Amino acid sequence: MLMRSDPFRELDRLTQQVFGGARPGTMGMDAYRAGDDFIVHFDLPGVDPETIDLDVERNVLNVRAERKSPAPEGAELLVAERPTGTFTRQLFLGDTLDTERIDASYEAGVLTLRIPVAEQAKPRKIQIAGGSERRQIGG
Repeated sequence: MLMRSDPFRELDRLTQQVFGGARPGTMGMDAYRAGDDFIVHFDLPGVDPETIDLDVERNVLNVRAERKSPAPEGAELLVAERPTGTFTRQLFLGDTLDTERIDASYEAGVLTLRIPVAEQAKPRKIQIAGGSERRQIGG
């Protein structure tokens, strides 16, 4: 039978909150650069993809998602450890990223964003003119 209250589990939960564990209501995130793309993964297990909202305004990416309780209304909850409600996260994107070409996908509870590096921010070779191509300036 499930216990309605487990004092040790509550102590563990409080310890995690005080000493830096995952906070309820946040979405875990990994971000890295792979070649010419900046990749961001958000953990959103149990979230209906229809509730995910992404927008970019002035290089700020806003992610919003909602997870509803699977229990029917009026049900007596015995254990409710999985956070429900609205989850939000903001990322401040640098000018080196192309916010016009963000690609988003959601699979197995993970929202993945692929943000390309802007063309003007990519490394490029600069040609150096030889001595015969130099022009003399002045008189």
